[in-house]
Amino acid sequence: MRISELSAASRVPIPTIKYYLREGLLPPGEQISATRAVYGEPHLRRLRLIRALLEVGRLPLTTIHKVIEAVEDEQLGVHEMLGVAHYALAAEVEPGDPDDEEWRAAREQADTLVEEYGLRLSPQAPTRDELAQVLVTLARLGVPASADDLRPYAEAARRLAAEHEMSRIPVTGPRDAAVEALVIYTVLYGRAFDVLRRMAQESASAFAAEAGS
Repeated sequence: MRISELSAASRVPIPTIKYYLREGLLPPGEQISATRAVYGEPHLRRLRLIRALLEVGRLPLTTIHKVIEAVEDEQLGVHEMLGVAHYALAAEVEPGDPDDEEWRAAREQADTLVEEYGLRLSPQAPTRDELAQVLVTLARLGVPASADDLRPYAEAARRLAAEHEMSRIPVTGPRDAAVEALVIYTVLYGRAFDVLRRMAQESASAFAAEAGS
């Protein structure tokens, strides 16, 4: 397809496609003349991935470059490639001070939960620090979270990821498609889950109010 057709199919403006080509985010098309190139399904897939990273993941272009490099590095296994994307989506968390007793206790609690549920996470996984930061904030608000408080959330998350989400990521297909699916399930379905949980809370509150009246 010509660049105009690629633009129409992807809904990405031609100037933006040309910018991605210059920046190396999109591979060159096949040159059929000095001034014309044609593009195929891999280019369309790559544009979908870039849009997902930009619009859904809200990632800066410098980070998107790193994800694209992982996608193109065939030496990286699928698990490692998805790990690069997953870590890119992690929230910005200020590094904890290992000399701070509150932070150290929260990080140990997060690590204990990881071990209890047999979660296979890298020691450097940013999600460990994310969870520790949440625990610190809860403690400072006067509502510290115990292991019993966290277990229902950990169990629901483990079951949802293992039994539903990961089975829908096409790990045996094109690498671009696998990362795009990961971004969508991590971010958009994460938001959907949060909305559904708040709906359920409102409903449970209404039932409780009705029962008490």
